[in-house]
Amino acid sequence: MPTDTRLAGPALQLADSLWQDAAVKFGNTGGAVLGFVGILLAVFFAAGRATGRFSRPLAIALMLGPAIVLLLTGLVVPLVRTVVLSFLDADSASFVGGKNYAWALTSSPIHGVLLNTLLWLVIAPLAATGLGLALALMVDRMRGQAVWKSLIFMPMAVSLVAASLIFKLVYESRGAGQNQVGLLSQLAVALGWDDPPNWILSQPLNNFLLMAVLIWVQTGFAMVVLSAAIKAIPDEITEAARLDGATGLRLFLHVTVPMIRTTLVVVLTTIMIITLKAFDIVRTMTGGNYGTQVLANEMYSQSFEQYNYGRGSALAVILFLAVVPLVVYNIALLRKERATR
Repeated sequence: MPTDTRLAGPALQLADSLWQDAAVKFGNTGGAVLGFVGILLAVFFAAGRATGRFSRPLAIALMLGPAIVLLLTGLVVPLVRTVVLSFLDADSASFVGGKNYAWALTSSPIHGVLLNTLLWLVIAPLAATGLGLALALMVDRMRGQAVWKSLIFMPMAVSLVAASLIFKLVYESRGAGQNQVGLLSQLAVALGWDDPPNWILSQPLNNFLLMAVLIWVQTGFAMVVLSAAIKAIPDEITEAARLDGATGLRLFLHVTVPMIRTTLVVVLTTIMIITLKAFDIVRTMTGGNYGTQVLANEMYSQSFEQYNYGRGSALAVILFLAVVPLVVYNIALLRKERATR
């Protein structure tokens, strides 16, 4: 087949241009990295040569300096800028006061978003922690527990986007009379349901199906941490409880749970923090449509789809304020536990 030389020339020019751009970007990136490493080496070399009263302050500055710079550029400055933007209009051109927060708290669509977020915050962490605790108790009594724990923990190695794509295939649904490729639809057909629904479109069931993705990923984390806490319970306490007649459920409720209460709360609050930031699952599976919108995805939609940076920033601040108490509580609980040891 003859080749059209009129098309070959522009195509080769485009390829050459792309390669040149890639080479320039790679060279710039490599140069920046090498320059940064060179500066660090020079600074550390100078610090190693420093003597006298300046050596200790210089060492402290070198150790804390990079961390402080990264903290400022990666957290503090973006946080301050987001708070400032939340008091500006959609184009960040004029000051509007608390109108964006008033919209977030009084708008009917946002009420639905907040309700969905609350459902996620209650159901997903409780289910993941409960399943993790149940699996920790069961797997510890099985042979080859390391293998079973590895298999249950394995979803933690999968990103939430990849997990969402997996479950999107599980929930795949086709019309009546067609071969079902989705696992859930195929099970429904096997049980006699000839025309299973489109699971992702079915409200409010779709919200719980999306939560199942996060539960599947986080259950392994809860199981591993709680299993370690259960094994750390002194044998003397368990034996004393059994001598007093505590067995089965009574032993679990009155001995095991109180002894691992701190770890249980830490696991629960940690999963709650992850749940509040659940953006990947909703974005990948539904895009926030069909009644599945949550706060993190609405923040993205307002900022980068509707280009209303004021409202998007206000939602980001609300999300941040919701996460902060959980983080503070976790830190306080861990410090209290360390103080009692």
